[in-house]
Amino acid sequence: MSVKSSISLTDQQDAFARSLVKTETETVETAALGELVQRRLNGPMISATEMESRVAAMIERKRRVVRVDS
Repeated sequence: MSVKSSISLTDQQDAFARSLVKTETETVETAALGELVQRRLNGPMISATEMESRVAAMIERKRRVVRVDS
């Protein structure tokens, strides 16, 4: 069950609360990005040639799906 409440804040209190939320958001996003980078570094690596081949194949599949001529 949730309860909705309303409160009044001064401009200074509002700015402070918003800065706390912004700081927390940045902290969470930075941690998530760090974890993503670490997972990528620990994961399998492929060569640039293999990546280019995969991208070309993906583009070709998309072209066939939407029937776009190259």
